[in-house]
Amino acid sequence: MKYVILESGGKQYKAVEGGTIEVDLLHVQPGESIDLNDVLLVVNGDSVTIGAPVVKGASVKATVVEHFKGEKTYNFHYKPKKRIRQKTGHRQSYTRLAVEKIVE
Repeated sequence: MKYVILESGGKQYKAVEGGTIEVDLLHVQPGESIDLNDVLLVVNGDSVTIGAPVVKGASVKATVVEHFKGEKTYNFHYKPKKRIRQKTGHRQSYTRLAVEKIVE
């Protein structure tokens, strides 16, 4: 099985050829191709290549499928006996990428 660990937006993701990954919002239109060059690890069967810090020449070719928002999360701040109650919500924006090819 061939897969890579890549970095996007300060977070690490596992990408498999033919699969999809959900990364933080990228400003690329749906349907466009994108190359992700920050590959930290490449596994191809029994061979493992570890980057220092990235693997030279390795990249991931992906296509933007859609942009979407994640589940809503709530923050609630409360201080007893002070009449302080504050409730806020947040929905993170994500981009779904279809991994087409892993280049070593």
